[in-house]
Amino acid sequence: RDDVESRGLGDVYKRQMLYPLYTNKQINIPYLLKIGDGKVKKIGKYLADKNLTNAVIFWSEGIQRLLADRLYPGLEENGVKAVYEQDVRFINIEEITKITFSLPKAAEVIVGIGGGKALDFAKFSAHLLKLPFVSVPTSTSNDGFCSPNSSLIVDGKRKTVKASIPFGVVADLEVVRESPQICLYSGVGDMVSKITALYDWKQAAERKLDRYNDFASLLSYNSLTLLFNKHSTDINEPSFQRSLVNSLLTSGIAMEIAGSSRPASGSEHLISHGLDAVSRRPRMHGLQVGVATYLCALLQNNPSTANVRDILSITGFFNYVKQDPLSKEDFINALQMAPGIKANYYTVLSEPDSFARALQFIDRDPILNQIIRY
Repeated sequence: RDDVESRGLGDVYKRQMLYPLYTNKQINIPYLLKIGDGKVKKIGKYLADKNLTNAVIFWSEGIQRLLADRLYPGLEENGVKAVYEQDVRFINIEEITKITFSLPKAAEVIVGIGGGKALDFAKFSAHLLKLPFVSVPTSTSNDGFCSPNSSLIVDGKRKTVKASIPFGVVADLEVVRESPQICLYSGVGDMVSKITALYDWKQAAERKLDRYNDFASLLSYNSLTLLFNKHSTDINEPSFQRSLVNSLLTSGIAMEIAGSSRPASGSEHLISHGLDAVSRRPRMHGLQVGVATYLCALLQNNPSTANVRDILSITGFFNYVKQDPLSKEDFINALQMAPGIKANYYTVLSEPDSFARALQFIDRDPILNQIIRY
């Protein structure tokens, strides 16, 4: 320290104590990645090729019945055993932990098949046991299938819990095409939210309230470009669905690089979390997030607000939500709750005038008028 002061570097030293130098870090990405038609039938081969022959399988409710004929013959043919299976009906962290530490000792890999709950359960279980996790999404409703986090119930509230990015992702596009249309619209809503999330993140960094990662930000932006600039925006087109899977996957990797959910989650996700807590009838995650994204873009005076509006209009997202609008009472309650959901987490909702301005937009904007109603 004396040597530092003697060279006139005291101020530099002090700054580095406050803001330590960035260091390169090693990141994880999925080692096994298969996207295409008929992939569920080949899961047994993919696991056997990686010498993972004793599998624990967590299913979304009802999915086992639909996919059993495609999965089990491939497992048997390749000598892969399901040493434990369970339908996921809850995502309470205490119960997950209890089940996880009672799993068979022979388990070598944990496979999650289905939607958000099953994948979040399986991902966190694998993280606790330090086993590889293979994510098999059956829909494109959100980017959680390749994120390093799990959305779980902790002390009665939905919270984002640190987990590990999947060892493998197997996305069967035939299965995705069989999923309800609401899942595709939900995926669109979750993808477009990157626009407001990245804006919140940059504003937080400029206020010295968070650290910004340029590469994670670039990757997140590129995931949007991949989806919306490549081809038509017809959600029923196979090319759009493939790009949606690719974009959601890329978003998950951006979170791994950033070491947080910042590249994909900001003010719009806080509102959705609030809706989960207060709504008498919560909607699918991406539907809530998509609506909140448009409102938050207006609040931010985001330069890409027109793009958000165009994307959600052209894909039919707004028209879909309009058929069953979100409750205005629930939405306002969620707005009040949202800024306090994450401690020390700056977003546009942290600004003191945001709530009053949000109410004005909800009352006056012609689109919000139709999708948030009493």
